Amino acid sequence: MELTLRHIAESIGGTVIGDDQALIRGINSLHLAEKGEMSFLADPRLKDQVKGTKASAVIVKELTSLYQGPQLIYPNPYLAYARVATMFAPAIPRFPGLSEKAIIGEGTHVGKDVSIYPFVYVGQEAVLGDRVILFPGVYVGDRVTVGDGSVVYPNVTIMADCIIGKEVIIHAGTVIGSDGFGYAWDGDVSVKIPQTGIVQIEDRVEIGAQNTIDRASLGKTLIQKGVKTDNLVQIAHNVVVGENTIIIAQAGIAGSTRVGRNVVLGPQVGVSDHLEIGDRVMVVGGSGVVKSIPAGEVVSGFPTMPHRLWLKTRGHIRRLTEYSERLKELENRVEELEEQLKRE
Repeated sequence: MELTLRHIAESIGGTVIGDDQALIRGINSLHLAEKGEMSFLADPRLKDQVKGTKASAVIVKELTSLYQGPQLIYPNPYLAYARVATMFAPAIPRFPGLSEKAIIGEGTHVGKDVSIYPFVYVGQEAVLGDRVILFPGVYVGDRVTVGDGSVVYPNVTIMADCIIGKEVIIHAGTVIGSDGFGYAWDGDVSVKIPQTGIVQIEDRVEIGAQNTIDRASLGKTLIQKGVKTDNLVQIAHNVVVGENTIIIAQAGIAGSTRVGRNVVLGPQVGVSDHLEIGDRVMVVGGSGVVKSIPAGEVVSGFPTMPHRLWLKTRGHIRRLTEYSERLKELENRVEELEEQLKRE
């Protein structure tokens, strides 16, 4: 497929400087792009690569003299890249209809234009919306709902009664609706608390590979609209994750914590249970959250503190040996002064 640069610009709301009839067949990085492809300058540190790129057009924030070919002007080149890449991305492969090697339970409703690959299991009384795609090895439990246009990649497990919204993407190996980790002590013995709630994932959520999202002990674990999770994320029972929040790889959220809207949890962040994380909070990777965080804060460290304070603290940690030596020196001087006063 080839598109004119003008068509691309009009589709994303950009402006072309130069030949707007240049034909584009794809998008690539500055140093890999070939003739017929376009590229983008999202990081000023890469501006030297603009000079040598072979791309037929470049997306830039503002006109640059570093490149002599057509330029697509857009205020956020990285966002433009995402939208242009979507135009050229290959379609998700679909099995034609319902495989005879799939098992569909009694009472299940299957919508229009659904694609179910071989070796899929769908339980009883489930609901599959229009245009749903289930890849091989997917397990859909009894009474599960999967909304229109959702894609479930290989070996995903969705346990009974869970609700998946519209246009949800669930990547390979994820488990949704496994039991939450709930036990009560009877002396030295732990007694399992039945986890009788569900998981609800709202529209346009994307769940990374090998995530685990536990069903609620009572009620529901809720992932709200537009949330994106990276690979290897753990979300425990009764957690609520607010709209458009991003959770990066190897982060874990303990039970009954509420995460606000537009929050960013960095890689390997650990969040303790029964906390409130306010809207627009950013938690730097590797941090440990052990108390609630008000809206809008940027925090880091273990336990978390305001990010600037953490940076100062880290600077002091590196100088602890120096401080120790200086303190010892000051103690010696104080002792000498005390001895001198005694002699006087």
